[in-house]
Amino acid sequence: MSIEFEHAHEHLEHAAHGKTHDSHPKGTAILIAVMAAALALVEFAAKDAQTGYISNHIAASDTWAQYQAKSIRKAIYLSDTVTLASLPNAPDPAVQKRLADARSNAARMQSEPGSDGMDQLAEKAHEREHERDHEMHRSHLLEIASGGLQIAIVLSSIAILIGLPHFKVAGVILAVVAVVCGLLGAMSLI
Repeated sequence: MSIEFEHAHEHLEHAAHGKTHDSHPKGTAILIAVMAAALALVEFAAKDAQTGYISNHIAASDTWAQYQAKSIRKAIYLSDTVTLASLPNAPDPAVQKRLADARSNAARMQSEPGSDGMDQLAEKAHEREHERDHEMHRSHLLEIASGGLQIAIVLSSIAILIGLPHFKVAGVILAVVAVVCGLLGAMSLI
């Protein structure tokens, strides 16, 4: 353990005197630039996923609000049917017509194929919630990829400064994993 510590200490002393062991500092700098470009693309995709999440969340909330409004209107129509049925002149044909209209309107609030009855609105809202959840998952994957690329850039930068090739290797491995994670998130493959 002390040999490794002495070796690391020696690298730090060389770095302090401007001596590095990175035989290809320009190559490492180019690698860092490529990682930074990949980071920018991942951040762009993450913002897109966040925007998709917000849009679908708002659409689901709006659809559930429409559902609730239909539910209230249905309750009013059903209340009208109870009131009309309890009137002393309930058998009158005019009252019976109003009673049938109220029942019909209540049924239409529940389901209106090809339109926006409660059943159709619930289906739309669930679809939007599914899309929202998918975008949230994408966003999380892309944020993990972004963090991995940031750490990879730091590790590779340290490799140039203090000449520890292990940091460069670790940075490259982490960058590859982060890019794969970013691609999977950006393309919605998982």
